[in-house]
Amino acid sequence: MPNRLSHETSPYLLQHQNNPVDWYPWGAEALEKARREDKPIFLSIGYSACHWCHVMEHESFENEAIARVLNANFVAIKVDREERPDLDQIYMNAVQMLTGHGGWPMSVFLTPDLKPFYGGTYWPPHSSRGMPGFDQILAAVIDAWKHRREQALTAADQLTAELQTISVAGHGESTANQLTIELIDSAITQLRRAFDSTYGGFGQAPKFPHPMDLQLLVRAAQRTGQQGPLEMVRLTFDRMAAGGIYDHLGGGFARYSVDAQWLVPHFEKMLYDNALLTSAYLDAYLITGEAQYARIIRETLDYVLRDMTDHAGGFYSTEDADSEGHEGLFYTWTPDEIEAVLGEARGATFGRVYDVTDGGNFERRNILNLPKTIEQCAKILGRKPQDLERELAEDRAKLFAARERRVRPGRDDKVIVAWNGLMIDAMARAGAALGESKYVDAADDAASFIVSQMRGKDGRLLHTYRHGHAKLDAYLDDYAALANGLVSLYEANFKERWIDEAERLMDIVLEKFADPGGGGFFYTAADHEQLIARTKELTDSSTPSGNALAATVLLRLGRLLGRSDFLDAAERTLVAALPIMQRAATAAGQMLLALDRYLGPAHEVVLVGDMTHEEMRRAVAVLQQRFLPRAVLSMRDTGSADPMGSRSGLLDELFAGKESADGQPALYVCQNFACRQPVEGITAIKAELTKIERG
Repeated sequence: MPNRLSHETSPYLLQHQNNPVDWYPWGAEALEKARREDKPIFLSIGYSACHWCHVMEHESFENEAIARVLNANFVAIKVDREERPDLDQIYMNAVQMLTGHGGWPMSVFLTPDLKPFYGGTYWPPHSSRGMPGFDQILAAVIDAWKHRREQALTAADQLTAELQTISVAGHGESTANQLTIELIDSAITQLRRAFDSTYGGFGQAPKFPHPMDLQLLVRAAQRTGQQGPLEMVRLTFDRMAAGGIYDHLGGGFARYSVDAQWLVPHFEKMLYDNALLTSAYLDAYLITGEAQYARIIRETLDYVLRDMTDHAGGFYSTEDADSEGHEGLFYTWTPDEIEAVLGEARGATFGRVYDVTDGGNFERRNILNLPKTIEQCAKILGRKPQDLERELAEDRAKLFAARERRVRPGRDDKVIVAWNGLMIDAMARAGAALGESKYVDAADDAASFIVSQMRGKDGRLLHTYRHGHAKLDAYLDDYAALANGLVSLYEANFKERWIDEAERLMDIVLEKFADPGGGGFFYTAADHEQLIARTKELTDSSTPSGNALAATVLLRLGRLLGRSDFLDAAERTLVAALPIMQRAATAAGQMLLALDRYLGPAHEVVLVGDMTHEEMRRAVAVLQQRFLPRAVLSMRDTGSADPMGSRSGLLDELFAGKESADGQPALYVCQNFACRQPVEGITAIKAELTKIERG
């Protein structure tokens, strides 16, 4: 018989609906049962693409004996961390305090009033590999609850007090005067120390991409003119694009590499990683003009459009690492499999280029990767590089078609606002910069879907959507990531409705999420479900922190709309994050990007002209293809009263008095709404934009 999870929409929860464990979703029924029966809660948090979550389910949650112990002595609650990041933040902090590390699956034991007293991550069902067994853990917790309860309750009270303390920590004596370029310089120094000069990236195995840190290096290179930061970016992006972390057949990146060389990925694909890496590769492309980066961007976004986009417009969350019960099976190859598709001669050539051997590089199979460049391979093979590349492109297409006939990894098809906001930002920026309207259109479709289908009756955002059902109050990063994506979407298609929507979202953030005492914003709204702590997220995790995203979009909107309250709120957020930027810069990449924007020079770049004129259309393209990370962009078509049916009036002050002669493009460069004389014509516009790029 299915358990109570069968009524949920989360694919992760539904994966556990046939467990013998009497699972409850988080909610009033489960919490009341724990209080009524005076039982501790076993809280298990994970997500659908989590490999070790699947392992623990199979080993322990499908185990009848373990299920009997859980059912008799605990109220077992299963939570999808992607649906309830508020719970995940609180109890992950607790597990890290208890054990010194964290991860998923996360396993926490709570008192009936939700205070944590013991926890960990993955436990095998029985003691092995130096790890205690889950059966031993359960026996010890049951014994403590029955015979040493006061000790457990005291520990829970102390841990909860610590959680509440870190949640409300303010910025103390920090002031805006301390928001200086030295913070960025210090961060670059820290990144340089952690940099792997052989393979790129930061630290050793397992190696994560750190896209926000790489974006900071690009901005530092532009700001200072120094090549060192850009060389770090180039090496990292070149090695990642050649490694197994990148899907050479279908596009897109896996979450991280288990080794330092970027060879063996943890094969799950996350929407947010592909959004953030697209944005980072785009920055690198705009400053270097490297054609390979544009190719990676297109292939990654094409993967998202093909495999991760709902027919209604939203973007799906994740794809699993596993298929047919084996990690990476979908993505890996044997020489015989390749030969069967390509034939002996071309199969052998493809194998030499993409590191395919009889012994394999992953569990006797092969992860496709490029130990040598195509140019180097062509020289070794005595081929012309363009001929070899043409052949390889044809072969990749054939292998991709063959791979599509395999059993695909599981896909979590829920739509999460924050992650969609990141992808809207990436799609819009890349579409505009590369002249690919399909990406801008996809961003527009996703934005339209969210603002029309993922709101409550009060007009506020809902966090997640699946199969026609939106639910759960949205969090800070939902509002901030979406608003930031909408500003980028406006800068891509200049539909002013997106500025209206972004302003509306950030007004809610200021009203419902702000911390007037400590600066910045809480992760949950003031009227959110009351939990044991109200967290304030100032450090990045695998995604940018909600506060850093809020600071970013408040600076953008504040300058577009002349909203001093937005600019002041952004400054207070940066001040609140000062200790983090000073102490742990590598955990504050997005906040440092916001600081870089705050420090300026910040320009409002205004383009006006008649879009029926070819020169005006060229001017728009020139504007969107420049790397202007501290500027905000705006454009109005003087040839139509409202060409897109969306002119709202919010930007009227910015455009006031700005005209073009005979519809020809005129560019106004402003700072704090004080504008220089306009320049007209493509040549003069290019020269003016070059000045801004050079600071």
